[in-house]
Amino acid sequence: MSGICGFVSREGLPPESGDIIREMSRRLAHRGPDGGGCYVDDHAALGLRHLSTGGLQGAPPPLPLTDETSRCVLVFDGAIYNHLSLRRELQGRGHRFKTGMDSETVLHLYQEMGRSCVSRLRGMFAFALWDSRERQLFLARDRFGIKPLYYAWLGSTLVFASEPEALFAFPGLKPAVNLEMLPHYLTFQYVPDPETMFQGVRRLLPAHYLAWDFQGAESKRYWQLRFNPVSKPLSHFIDLADSLLKEAVRLHMSGDVPRGAFLSSGIDSSSIAALMRRREEVNTYSVGCAGGRHDELAPARETASLLGTRHREKLITPEEFWSELPRILRCLGEPVADPAAIALFFAARLAAEEVKVILSGEGADEAFGGYQIYREPLAVAPVQGLPAPLKNCLRGAADRLPAGFKGKNYLHRATAPLEKRYYGNALIFPEAEKEKLLNRELFPTWSPAGSLTAPYFKRSRHLDDSTRMQHLDFYTWLPGDILVKADRMTAAHSLELRVPYLDHRLVEFAATIPRKYKLARGTTKYLLRRTAAAYLPKEVCRRPKLGFPVPIAAWIRKHYYGDLEALLRGKTAATYFNLPYLEEMLSAHGQGRADYGRRLWTVAIFLLWHQLFLEQ
Repeated sequence: MSGICGFVSREGLPPESGDIIREMSRRLAHRGPDGGGCYVDDHAALGLRHLSTGGLQGAPPPLPLTDETSRCVLVFDGAIYNHLSLRRELQGRGHRFKTGMDSETVLHLYQEMGRSCVSRLRGMFAFALWDSRERQLFLARDRFGIKPLYYAWLGSTLVFASEPEALFAFPGLKPAVNLEMLPHYLTFQYVPDPETMFQGVRRLLPAHYLAWDFQGAESKRYWQLRFNPVSKPLSHFIDLADSLLKEAVRLHMSGDVPRGAFLSSGIDSSSIAALMRRREEVNTYSVGCAGGRHDELAPARETASLLGTRHREKLITPEEFWSELPRILRCLGEPVADPAAIALFFAARLAAEEVKVILSGEGADEAFGGYQIYREPLAVAPVQGLPAPLKNCLRGAADRLPAGFKGKNYLHRATAPLEKRYYGNALIFPEAEKEKLLNRELFPTWSPAGSLTAPYFKRSRHLDDSTRMQHLDFYTWLPGDILVKADRMTAAHSLELRVPYLDHRLVEFAATIPRKYKLARGTTKYLLRRTAAAYLPKEVCRRPKLGFPVPIAAWIRKHYYGDLEALLRGKTAATYFNLPYLEEMLSAHGQGRADYGRRLWTVAIFLLWHQLFLEQ
């Protein structure tokens, strides 16, 4: 893991560029506590903070890395898991390597293939490569967005960094709210790619590169995930899933530093821990939340005992959860209102006391069909198949039912097309509720959330509805929520996160699995469960998904009510929101008349983020 940053300009750099790039790098020190360096010439400045994850002999090489002629300079964040085979191939073509670092492969591959080099990389990465002779900058991000890369334009100057806060060390770049994105954040609980909550700051899209030179800049996609279910027997899929998952875990265990695995109660992390345990002793880590309805720690502890791992766990109290919130939001950089982010922060802190690399189960649900909501198309199919006039009658009848009446929500969803009822794994504020929530003087109009999801649904029209939901989540929920919180919460503790389920060869295979092998016998991830049965006990394979359940609704009522009340009555809240509506929502939630926990939390996270980045 590393933190990368830099800027390029056609007009030439100012004299203080060395100080600027050093300050940008300093703000990324948590991503790379083991060293780093800077490079500055007339038109480019690059900075790097580096976390060593093993494999080097002797003194560390000078950073940033350069090629044999010092023409090309590289700052790199991530890991290339096929670097040894690429190195042998490149050495056979006459390339001379100066270090044992996996990232040096990128330099030589770029010399050999130019921009298409990214198609040969197997791993997670965000990097910037400066060709000083041609005066060209090449930025690239991995296929799923595991590693972050932000950028902004200031006139003709392009500024980039691993995290937004480093961008604002550049003179003239000041944080401001991206008003166009606030309504979308209220829908999704995060800001979907490529925008951010900072005005003028964007993310480089996953599976894209951005090439800059004196003639202009071009962003282009270099890889596309295509869902293409095929008709094969179950045994075919089990054999391939077993082989590819084992290979992915083996590759992700590269390096000679201490490593471990996050362990929840579910099949995703348990499978990774089991495959790691077959190769070495394993440290596993779990967290739970005090007062929650589900006990995540007991089943994880049981799994650790069955696998024989060295296991540690922590129970998070509501008091420490709240007290760490400012630091967590500072590390996130953007408002992400997923309460599981805070739980992940504590899990990462626990793991970082012993290891430098952690393997985790992100991506398994998107690849193998793990969310319960993916079963909804099967449940609503009887109504979806009715003639349109009859569905309209049923919808009208549902509208007349009192709030909370059993079956009302089912009829609403069953009579709506998928594009109108599914916006991803989280739907916090529907459009009608945003009409009541937002300050209409500041937000007279806004584009509906469906305008962001429509292009993905259009591309997946040939697929069944469950797979279309997966397709949408791969392009929105996974990079916007899951991977943002996973990267930032581990980076906050200088811990490198690795995600074997997002090995692109494994994901490309998973995209060929038909729905009947993902959702079967009343469960999700059926194929993965059948595959894991070879190395996990049956009781582990059958456990339902819990994730990191955080009792945020109960904690708001019992512990955070006064804090939220003060927050919602502040000047910032009045600027963006309709205060009477917010106050009524909080009152109803506090009295138990309604559950507005996730909605209140989403608003609160935005307001706290605003305090940290725009008011302090």
